[in-house]
Amino acid sequence: MAEVDSLAPARKVELTESAVKRIASILTQEEHKGMMLRVSVSGGGCSGFQYGFTFDDTKNDVDLVIERDGAVVLIDDVSLDLLNGAQIDYVEDMIGASFAIKNPQAKTSCGCGNSFSV
Repeated sequence: MAEVDSLAPARKVELTESAVKRIASILTQEEHKGMMLRVSVSGGGCSGFQYGFTFDDTKNDVDLVIERDGAVVLIDDVSLDLLNGAQIDYVEDMIGASFAIKNPQAKTSCGCGNSFSV
């Protein structure tokens, strides 16, 4: 069994109130009952990495689970390394509405905000 370094800084991701409300609302819809929102990072996009948002009904042992006011978010261990310290928000503007990630790990990002490089 691996030892945990109690002096290692905690890895975390923050959800804004707007994101919590939107996620909780989505998860109450019939087609998403019993699901969780999985936020991930994968290779690709115009800047090297891209964010992914999917629904999942399975929680893995290595997932970070964020539960707040009916919102349940899963982030796998590898994605968490690239999202550590990030803030997930839900924004609405004249163009539309979407989840937005403010990621301190990102050195550059594309204009649409869906991909980034480190």
